[in-house]
Amino acid sequence: MAEKSLIIGLGQIGMGYDLLLDPAKFVFSHARAFSLHEAFELSGAVDPSSAQRRLFESHYNKPAYADTESALRAEKPAVVVIATPTALHREAVHTILSHSKPKVILCEKPLAYNPLEAREMVEACQSAGVKLFVNYMRRVDIGALEVKRRIDEGLLSAPIKGVAWYSKGFLHNGSHFFNLLEFWLGSFVRAGLLDRGRLWDNTDPEPDVHVEFENGKVVFISAWEEAFSHHTIELLCPSGRLRYEQGGASITWQSTTPHPTISGYRVLQPAAEEIVTGMNRNQWYVADQVADFLAGRRYTLCTGNQALATLEAMQQIINQRG
Repeated sequence: MAEKSLIIGLGQIGMGYDLLLDPAKFVFSHARAFSLHEAFELSGAVDPSSAQRRLFESHYNKPAYADTESALRAEKPAVVVIATPTALHREAVHTILSHSKPKVILCEKPLAYNPLEAREMVEACQSAGVKLFVNYMRRVDIGALEVKRRIDEGLLSAPIKGVAWYSKGFLHNGSHFFNLLEFWLGSFVRAGLLDRGRLWDNTDPEPDVHVEFENGKVVFISAWEEAFSHHTIELLCPSGRLRYEQGGASITWQSTTPHPTISGYRVLQPAAEEIVTGMNRNQWYVADQVADFLAGRRYTLCTGNQALATLEAMQQIINQRG
């Protein structure tokens, strides 16, 4: 039997990113993911905008509500997705837990703008017996999982060093890649600020920083979102080079090989291996991992506690800005 799901927030990630795209090729929103996945029934949505509610109802033929309480009472969902602005996440969690007991809450990233709020949300869900996930969707992509396998099996051999470019804020977008690198390289150990950077949109810091994880070291460098979006990771190790580009839509690996003409030297293979990714359907894979959890299967989707650890580590870096 399909589990009922409710989307709170009908902005881009809630509904808009893929509204005009071919559903057979692209799944970029929660609404499309939960409407397409066989384990779920998209039962409704919530948004304060009447225009967004009408758009949702016309596109998905499901009811949309002006307030969360009414939606929870009417739909009684097993899965609730919080796709509101970050500043409203804590309020949404409180409202959900006060008026219902879903099996899962899936919250957009970052969980909060400060670790204290995030910890409060994590503990509230734990006390209520509700599983909290956070939508760091890159760590469930098939390409990222293949990279994780290769690192764990030593095919990307230690030591690992890298560079990660991000834009549009350290917390808003940089956290995607910080969380992914925690998944690949282990827990955060320490960091050293290189440049305090500016504030994106007057709220989100954009520092350049050297970060040490358990199994690798990566320099994060901020780019300029107003010029172009740029989200890449390059990892070097003795066995070769991994390039994670276009936000994860392209992943390539170059192993080492003897120099073709000079004895005693090794170079990167001229032809890169393409690692298959599923980023065109990234939110479907998120919904699929929620289904895995509900069915008692293994999952790698970021939990509330893991997202809290990411936020606490990043806050340590932000605090270095003074």
